[in-house]
Amino acid sequence: MSIAKILWVDDEIESLNSQIMFLENKGYQVQTKTNGFDAVEYVKENIVDVVLLDETMPGITGLQTLQQIKEINNNLPVVLITKNEAENIMDEAIGSQISDYLIKPVNPNQVWLSLKKLIDNKRLVAEKTTSAYQQEFNSLFMALNGNLNYQEWMDIYKKLVYWELEIQKSDSPEMQEVFFSQKQEANTEFFKFISKNYASWVSPKSIDGPIMSHNLLKFKVLPHLQKGVPLFFVLIDNLRFDQWKTIQPIFAESFRIHEEETFYSILPTATQYSRNAIFAGMLPIEIEKQFSSQWKNDDEEGGKNLYEEDFLRANLKKMGKGDIRFSYTKITNNQDGQKLVDNMHNLLQNDFNVIVYNFVDMLSHARTEMEVLKELAGDETSYRSLTASWFEHSPLHQALKKVAEKNINLIVATDHGSTRVKSAVKVIGDKQTTANLRYKHGRNLNYEPKDVLAFRDPKEAGLPVPNVNSSYIFAKGDLFLCYPNNYNHFVNYYKNTFQHGGVSLEEMIIPVIRMSTK
Repeated sequence: MSIAKILWVDDEIESLNSQIMFLENKGYQVQTKTNGFDAVEYVKENIVDVVLLDETMPGITGLQTLQQIKEINNNLPVVLITKNEAENIMDEAIGSQISDYLIKPVNPNQVWLSLKKLIDNKRLVAEKTTSAYQQEFNSLFMALNGNLNYQEWMDIYKKLVYWELEIQKSDSPEMQEVFFSQKQEANTEFFKFISKNYASWVSPKSIDGPIMSHNLLKFKVLPHLQKGVPLFFVLIDNLRFDQWKTIQPIFAESFRIHEEETFYSILPTATQYSRNAIFAGMLPIEIEKQFSSQWKNDDEEGGKNLYEEDFLRANLKKMGKGDIRFSYTKITNNQDGQKLVDNMHNLLQNDFNVIVYNFVDMLSHARTEMEVLKELAGDETSYRSLTASWFEHSPLHQALKKVAEKNINLIVATDHGSTRVKSAVKVIGDKQTTANLRYKHGRNLNYEPKDVLAFRDPKEAGLPVPNVNSSYIFAKGDLFLCYPNNYNHFVNYYKNTFQHGGVSLEEMIIPVIRMSTK
């Protein structure tokens, strides 16, 4: 590890010789200056890791020196050392982005602690994270081999997301490798769990299943309707739980988070199925029966998500909420987003406002979506970073900030997640077989049974039967389904892209968050 270089600026630097020797004995290299002008010149010409800066000096003050140093290198940590405890000095220093603040007289250990925080923080966090995860690894391993129920699987997935984000901070490739193999093992066990239990959850006779897409509104949204307090339900398309955790701090600036929970997306974990199920409050097989002209199967012409508002209206009526004032707004491009920002105050007149935000569509046009996402989001870390950057600068964030001062309730959820696909497996089907990479339905499908969850009778999965002898298959873990023709081209094109429709923790266990204004 290279020696950290400290610049200590104080007009009475001789009186600090014992402190400087203390730091040099701890392994730091300390340069000294007696005024702000020399300090600024030194920072221009030399590498410095931390500046220790006296506030009261002849010539230019510590705060003026700080300002000039920040103009040269905005990221350079500066610790202000002062006799002055006046609040306005502290406020100005903090506003000028100091990294720490020490009151004279300072003892050597105080200064050392401050330097440790600024220089060694990342290394110390990485070491702590590594040892904490190593301890947790065994308990996660034991849990994965236990007989988990659906609630325990949600808890395990939250823990995995927590560790994924912590290990990301530690920047240790070795730990990331260990973690990803554990997450892969978790997905293998989760696939077995879903294969065994899914049909019973969606059966008409089901008495014990998790909250899923088709009963999300009933159990997690509409109970929070309050007289005189508008309820906003924001559904962000294709948002994984780890992506939520990345944008959570941005929400927390304006909203108080009451519940941070998860629920299960139905299969296929694809917009046409899961989102229609959310608004209709029914499984796709029931939607097709009740709304035969509006429901479109994969192989039929026409938009697959054009009637969400109709489904929602019918669902509200069915649940005895037909008389509430509600709005439904779908955002698929930036122009729609700007209209939403302008219209937010009008929405406050309603009891219930639904906003569907097509995040992935907003990143790019459909035709170039794959290339853009491959370029910008090559792995989970960059996908999360892209999500945070998108949300922070999005019209959705602007729109929510406009009502953050009002008395509202806010629920944020999604329709499904996505997973990064890594290995292709072959599927053979007739011309009617669908093109999706994570699930397919068609007649006479030929596949390797261990790679997929198959429903020969779609009704068992709560799904319509598009053609006689149609069956559905859902890809396991990080597999994607390819036809033999032009196989290598498609394998290379889609490998390491984010897809959805299949069975994985990332696609199926998804966030539902309840908030209110502060």
